[in-house]
Amino acid sequence: MTDTTTPLYRDPNTPVDTRVSDLLARMTLREKVGQLNQRMYGWDAYRRTPEGYELTDALRAETDRFAGLGALYGLFRADAWSGVDHTNGPGAQDSAALAELVQRHVIESSRLGIPALFVEEVPHGHMALDGTVLPVNLAVGATWDRELYERAAAHAAAELRARGGHVALVSALDIARDPRWGRTEECFGEDPYLAARLTEALVRGMQGDTSAGFAPDKAPVVLKHFAGQGATVGGRNSAESELGLRELHEIHLPAARAGVRAGAAALMSAYNEVDGLPCSGNRALLTQLLREEWGFEGLVMADGLAVDRLARITGDKISAGALALNAGVDLSLWDEGFTHLEEAVERGLVAEETIDTAVARVLRLKFLLGLFERPYSTGEFPSPQQGRELSTALARAAVTLLRNDGDVLPIPSTVSRIAVIGPQSATAAHQLGDYTAPQLFGVSVLEGLRQLAPPGTDIRHAHGCALTGDDLSGIPEAVAAAAASDLAVLVLGGSSARTPDTDFDANGAARNAVSEMTCGEGADLAGLSLGRAQHALLDAVTATGTPTAVVLIQGRPHVVPERAGALLTAWYPGPWGGEAIAEILLGRAEPTGRLPVSMPRSVAQLPVHYNHKDIEYGGYVDADAEPRYSFGHGLSYTSFAYGPPHVSGDTVEVEVTNTGKRPGRSVVQLYIRRLITPVWPRTLELHAFQGVELAPGESRRVEIPFGTDQFDQVGAVEIRVAQSARAALAVEPLVVRLRA
Repeated sequence: MTDTTTPLYRDPNTPVDTRVSDLLARMTLREKVGQLNQRMYGWDAYRRTPEGYELTDALRAETDRFAGLGALYGLFRADAWSGVDHTNGPGAQDSAALAELVQRHVIESSRLGIPALFVEEVPHGHMALDGTVLPVNLAVGATWDRELYERAAAHAAAELRARGGHVALVSALDIARDPRWGRTEECFGEDPYLAARLTEALVRGMQGDTSAGFAPDKAPVVLKHFAGQGATVGGRNSAESELGLRELHEIHLPAARAGVRAGAAALMSAYNEVDGLPCSGNRALLTQLLREEWGFEGLVMADGLAVDRLARITGDKISAGALALNAGVDLSLWDEGFTHLEEAVERGLVAEETIDTAVARVLRLKFLLGLFERPYSTGEFPSPQQGRELSTALARAAVTLLRNDGDVLPIPSTVSRIAVIGPQSATAAHQLGDYTAPQLFGVSVLEGLRQLAPPGTDIRHAHGCALTGDDLSGIPEAVAAAAASDLAVLVLGGSSARTPDTDFDANGAARNAVSEMTCGEGADLAGLSLGRAQHALLDAVTATGTPTAVVLIQGRPHVVPERAGALLTAWYPGPWGGEAIAEILLGRAEPTGRLPVSMPRSVAQLPVHYNHKDIEYGGYVDADAEPRYSFGHGLSYTSFAYGPPHVSGDTVEVEVTNTGKRPGRSVVQLYIRRLITPVWPRTLELHAFQGVELAPGESRRVEIPFGTDQFDQVGAVEIRVAQSARAALAVEPLVVRLRA
């Protein structure tokens, strides 16, 4: 006998779509609108007291407004903007209790008992106290290692869910085309294929198998930002994007398409406009392309305050909310526009059926998460040690050796005196990147070398100079340390570290770059120089004649003069990056990173990405037009030889041999160059890649899938297999005819 007293939406054995329809039919218009709003900052929902946590009047007012709460952003967010730190915020041990306290209030405030989605920033690890911080996306791109990143993403999801969080906001879709942009660190690189493969790994790792809903240790992913935000004009944050449709589809959409095909639960519409229409109000992008052509059935969330920005073209926030909803946005973020959707219905700007469609997507995600049956977290926080190991492994794999003249590295056993110099050398604070919670632990390059260097090694330190400014007073001490040593390790770069005196915009972007902040959201550069003091320090240290290895800690490519014998970049490697860097310097680990972006010689060269159109560009009269280091470049402590590629069915085979005396990993990069095409082709396009680890003298035949059915046209292509984009232009190509 069927129990008619229990509503269908309360029955976990009822199909999800039936539960959604049943619940939707019971809701008032006011309650529906509430599900589409994500109004408040999560850190304003609670107050820490000596006895624990208490809810604020701000949360009560928000839940009263719509008789419940659709979603809550940043309950666990900790940083300079939120003002949350270890003195007033939740750590790993008490986060779940806070989440339960808030969720109980939300459910009790809802006539139908609808729980809230807790939406959290997880750009490179959960942005919360005691959360594992991973290297930034640009460092992940430098690993060219999908499997490792998938494992790290899975760990981040497990941490989020154990706290009581549900949904992860993760940067993945932006393509780095102008390194002056402060958010370059959030990109996987300049190439759409590399970004697409890492986006797939991210979705697989965080979401897992969702055929029966989300497992308790898996989290729905909101992929940011859709679309074209990396094409911002002049490298300025939130500026317009001058994109033709072909450039949009070839460069800026493949990662999103890959994420959708991998099953991503949600996408975030970007701030920028495409062909004059902001993404959050762009129906051609959010509905016609994303839903009708790609078949996406998930959620679309607007970026912070992006809906209200539409009032600039609609005239007021009510019509702005209507434009966004009609375009395809389901869930707002901090906006007023969506709070007026009831009035928009009354004015005929929005049909209630459109609201129902958006609400159904929000409710469906809640059912798939099992929140009606399990509204509170019951999982254990994953092992912090495992998180540290994964973060360090990513950092180690990201370190990219760009130059090694005279075999400065690895540090020879004969070296007994090492000078560690530079503004980045003795602190882990600048290794973290933007969107990072305050950290209690970390390992700087100086600490890493002191821990791992052979016993008896004399390691001295000099700060040298600050990251920014013109103060040169510390350089004489640095010169003395270098002159008295067998080797100088000079740690330079930039920082995305924010401080409490940072002036923030309403959406959290830095309005002014304070102290030593040179990168991150809102910190865009007109030039790519490290700054006068750092360049003076580099000149002074190398002038001593002491062999010097420069380590760059950075969130974007900087222009660095080739004064030192060795140069490597670690990007922002995370809190334990100093340990990973020390392992590479000492030869305890091999450098395996490869550049995910081209490194320019000068800002005047921009744009300098490798996959430009195949036109006979002229050089400059006053400078070299080629990048300093090309996309895909990265040296090893050994050497590799590639045999000629062969096609066998739908596979390209190439023999790779380690011709050196140390083990190593080579990233086999397969590029194509289109020949006869209906539109103007690009010089090169990355089409596949595969890492191979070889012992000294070992050879292996590497097989790389090459499906000709992936091409949207017939004709012929050149296959070029090499260790970088620049090297690919110099090898003998293999011509393959594409079948119809």
